[in-house]
Amino acid sequence: MTEWMFDREAIRSFRFVDAGMDLATGDVWLDYAFDTQAPMRERLRIPGAPFTLDARRLTAARRALRVLHLIAGISYFKAAAPPQMEVGAQGLSPALRDLLDAVYQQGLGEYAHRNALSLRERAQFPPALDPPAPAPALGLPATALVAIGGGKDSLVSIEALRKAGVAQTVTWIGNSQLIAACAERTGLPSLRIERQLAPELFELNRRGAYNGHIPVTAINSAILVLAAILTGHSAVVFSNERSASYGSLIPGTGEVNHQWSKGWDFEQRFAALVRAEVAADVDYYSLLRPLSELAVARQFAAIDRYDAHFSSCNRNFHLLGERPLERWCGVCPKCHFVFLALAPFMSKPRLVSIFGRNLLDDASQIAGFDALIEYGDHKPFECVGEGKESRAALAELSRRPVWQEDVIVARFARDIAPQLDAGELVLSALLQPEFEHGVPNKVWERVRADFGA
Repeated sequence: MTEWMFDREAIRSFRFVDAGMDLATGDVWLDYAFDTQAPMRERLRIPGAPFTLDARRLTAARRALRVLHLIAGISYFKAAAPPQMEVGAQGLSPALRDLLDAVYQQGLGEYAHRNALSLRERAQFPPALDPPAPAPALGLPATALVAIGGGKDSLVSIEALRKAGVAQTVTWIGNSQLIAACAERTGLPSLRIERQLAPELFELNRRGAYNGHIPVTAINSAILVLAAILTGHSAVVFSNERSASYGSLIPGTGEVNHQWSKGWDFEQRFAALVRAEVAADVDYYSLLRPLSELAVARQFAAIDRYDAHFSSCNRNFHLLGERPLERWCGVCPKCHFVFLALAPFMSKPRLVSIFGRNLLDDASQIAGFDALIEYGDHKPFECVGEGKESRAALAELSRRPVWQEDVIVARFARDIAPQLDAGELVLSALLQPEFEHGVPNKVWERVRADFGA
């Protein structure tokens, strides 16, 4: 008997069916459906219940829940990418509609490219209605809910905020044992949020649904804003640097940004919506926005307490939290880039000890590093720095005797650097803060000197 297949092209509408939360337990549910099919339910649990909210916080929590429902739906929408979006009688404000258009169009850019889809013809939200009443001010304690991902970036933020005297709780979503170990290592209060995708989604994937990269940071941002309101934090802090705003240049297509929801465009849109329509005095920002990836790597190299705990290798991070056998696979774009970014700022023995091998002295890795420097290939669809950062890092290493003879460094110096403009091979030019950001002035004044050192 032939198994049924999911007829993704026959689907005409995607429905945001319902969303709710139980303040007594911290349970949150999000329901979605295609056409007239039965709903799929995603579940979350936010620790700290029972939650007792006054009228203003309850209003803000309900508004945050709706924003989460609409953004998190992207995980299910992508299975068929139908043209019509049904959002219910409440409708969308102009700002919320604009945000959703960007999340579903730009955030699914890589997905659309890989599946050869035009999302302009598919993700059609209904016309906007009048905006809601202004968001209430909540007067929550001056504490930050800081996203921790187990990699260098979030650890740099956590230590910078600690040094600046900002009270913080580190938080993550899912069951990653690696992230839990890093969170424990910080010695700070922590909050682990459970998330369970609807099981029907995995069945649709098995039966022919469209699949591909989604803007996970947009979803996580919406989850953490709701969590902040429920648990009493006045700020949600991420650790996205300025290079996240730049994508891969694809011939015949243009720019496709794998990490669009980590970029400045999403941050500005989402932060403005939170202030206008959710909670007027809840801040959402990335502490590292003014920094390049290399500047973040320099900051991290000055901290050694996480050497045996951190990992930026995406092969190690799964929602179900399987414990990785090795913290670094050594062959993915993230491993390549983090090794290269740290090399100018760490001793060679320390860096090799962290990774368990010298990635720059392995000829089999040439193609991966060529992609990072955009030499004969485009920037990988990964959360890595700009090509100019990788080129500057390799140029710097080529001037240092301890690295000069390594295969990839020597090849760069011999074959590639002579083709480049010498002005773009200066590492120091990439280390100063120089980008728009949304960090509150009172926080930025405390961390700026440290970041610029």
